[in-house]
Amino acid sequence: MNYGQIFDDAIGRLHSEGRYRVFIDILRNKGAFPNARCFAGHNGPKPITVWCSNDYLAMGQHPKVIEAMEEALHDVGAGSGGTRNIGGNTHYHVQLEAELADLHGKEGALLFTSGYVSNDATLSTLAKLLPGCVIFSDELNHASMIAGIRNSGCRKRVFRHNDLAHLEELLATEDRDTPKLIAFESVYSMDGDVAPIHAICDLAEKYNALTYIDEVHAVGMYGARGGGITERDEAAHRIDIIEGTLGKAFGVMGGYIAADQRVIDCIRSYAPGFIFTTSLSPVLAAGVLAAVRHLKQSNVEREGQQAHAAMLKAMLTERGLPVMPSTTHIVPLMVGDPVRAKKISDILLAEYGVYVQPINFPTVPRGTERLRFTPGPSHTEAMMIDLADALVEIWDRLELDLAHAA
Repeated sequence: MNYGQIFDDAIGRLHSEGRYRVFIDILRNKGAFPNARCFAGHNGPKPITVWCSNDYLAMGQHPKVIEAMEEALHDVGAGSGGTRNIGGNTHYHVQLEAELADLHGKEGALLFTSGYVSNDATLSTLAKLLPGCVIFSDELNHASMIAGIRNSGCRKRVFRHNDLAHLEELLATEDRDTPKLIAFESVYSMDGDVAPIHAICDLAEKYNALTYIDEVHAVGMYGARGGGITERDEAAHRIDIIEGTLGKAFGVMGGYIAADQRVIDCIRSYAPGFIFTTSLSPVLAAGVLAAVRHLKQSNVEREGQQAHAAMLKAMLTERGLPVMPSTTHIVPLMVGDPVRAKKISDILLAEYGVYVQPINFPTVPRGTERLRFTPGPSHTEAMMIDLADALVEIWDRLELDLAHAA
């Protein structure tokens, strides 16, 4: 058995398909985001503008967040010291869970080390606790949700994306007394569309199912206090379990769920992904705590981000670039080919100092490869004009159709 050859062949397949992933070497400039420095292929750092960060509101640069993290570092040190039940539970964790529960109007919340872990651990544990559970999953759900459902070992029924008729058709085939869970997202980050939350909740009530929503691309971004689409649409009380991240709009790191205290206690007590994992550093928890508290009271960041997303969409559309329809802060630009998407990304970085990663399979289906821009409150109009003009020049250079990139 030639193990090395197997690994070489696996990587070779990615290269041949044009979807080998390259991570660039950068440092963000504190207090000056989206400005950063790129170290790859240069004699010293080169100034660049970041257009693909999930730190949507630049809270990772906010003075309150940085100050809170520095204060915690000098107060309690760097690490948490262990799992939550063995030395890793701090007052910062307790305070943050209380703030997150309040944010979503739930009895309790539970912290995880990432949004991926919170989805995987919660979904896999929930289904195991419900005898004979069937999970109904939107076909565009995140990989972490798919992993959690798979790890649960339960039956899975996949419904077409945001297709209520198909979801009801599948629900109707199950006995009313069979435990059911509908798992879906609020904002689908690769397309930028939104789930019909109230309509899904109506079906859940009709067919006696629990509801689980992934709000990772919406928490901090929508609602009067940043509670996500469920807050904006006044639907949080209808959702049984709300899952979110602390590494996107809140700008730091981690994941969580918010739910009825009984659910929280069950996941806390049964989920291996929670029980056996060292808890978030108190420094990170302190930073997120400051971010959550700030965004509960401030709409300035949200309003700035939404205005800039609308501005960029308009600029790209006016120039005839293939902007995908999006009702959210996500601005996807369709390319339709992995090699071309990588080429465009490379030219933008090398010649224009613009950093945006190509999005390829398996993140999106083959043939729908794209560039995904996330304008934030700190991106200026001048930056957007430069970006739009650069894209038009590259589209022309590569002889791509402005109406149909692929």
